[in-house]
Amino acid sequence: MTGMRTAAVLVLEDGRIFRGTAYGARGRALGEAVFSTGMTGYQETLTDPSYHRQIVVQTAPHIGNTGWNSEDDESGRVWAAGYVVRDPARTPSHWRSTRTLEDVLVEQGVVGIAEVDTRALTRYLREHGAMRAGIFSGDALSAEDDLVAQVQASPRMQGADLAKEVTTATPYVVPAEGRTRFRVAALDLGIKANTPCRMAARGIEVHVLPASSGLDDVLAVEPHGVFLSNGPGDPETQRGAIELTRRVLERELPLFGICFGNQILGRALGLNTYKMRFGHRGLNVPVIDVATGKVAITAQNHGFALEGEPGQRFDSPFGKARVSHYCANDGTVEGLRCEEVPAFSVQYHPEAAAGPHDAGSLFDEFVTLMEARHAQTQ
Repeated sequence: MTGMRTAAVLVLEDGRIFRGTAYGARGRALGEAVFSTGMTGYQETLTDPSYHRQIVVQTAPHIGNTGWNSEDDESGRVWAAGYVVRDPARTPSHWRSTRTLEDVLVEQGVVGIAEVDTRALTRYLREHGAMRAGIFSGDALSAEDDLVAQVQASPRMQGADLAKEVTTATPYVVPAEGRTRFRVAALDLGIKANTPCRMAARGIEVHVLPASSGLDDVLAVEPHGVFLSNGPGDPETQRGAIELTRRVLERELPLFGICFGNQILGRALGLNTYKMRFGHRGLNVPVIDVATGKVAITAQNHGFALEGEPGQRFDSPFGKARVSHYCANDGTVEGLRCEEVPAFSVQYHPEAAAGPHDAGSLFDEFVTLMEARHAQTQ
């Protein structure tokens, strides 16, 4: 870490306080404290819009070893509200590194804290659940009672409509690599940069649209398929995206959703969502495919989930549907398949950077759906 050590504290909404030293920018950060179990990929995590208004706790003790580069960002900025690490690297060592992690945090005003017992903190969040928190250092430090009061006055994640804060302001296009086989309208609820790239590699021209887009905006693209992206906040707030999804299903356009998009599709089909105790965040979550029994190790980042049981079949306004995937750890719904319209979704990230890539073939399934629909309409 650069400069002299400066005291910092992490304050949880129930009054628990963890002490450490300032890391990154000095000041105040408020958000929901969540832990991520990834051993690598901190650059992708910090720039993932799904972490908007969250204070990320890294369970891996050594962070910053590979520095920061200009190629691995998932968006144009760091979205995490704050950052908690145990033992940050003093000097990064990697041939792609152009600057340090702390340099980026300082430049972007992201307040962090280091030298925290992140194992104890993670156990605490597992036992008590993700909760509002604050990181305070420098001039932001004050009496403990005042710091707790600031945290308790901050907004909760339940009921938070955050997609509108992270979405693109204007539509843009990611061209296909080589010959253009299909066009996809991608609703940006907090899309990661690697997602359009994975589709482009399969000959898909991706039109990324703002979260406020309606059916007319989607149809103007003349898409062969529609994609619902990942994103932050409470899916119950996304009434526009849910209604758009229903309109797309009525037209039987092939639809694929991931993470937040899985929850949007679920709500469009009539399922409810709920706030998880501490969520799934990391690169090592095992997911079971009900149809095949195969297990995929997946990257995940979500604090909400769909209600349902593994393998459950249910009626929807668009015909029969089923829970196609579930988490091996806790039975959480991890995927949906519609049986009478061309739509499916998963709760995890098949585009995962920095991995794993067990689920990358889901993009090929999306292509297969579009091929079948295209053949029907010729």
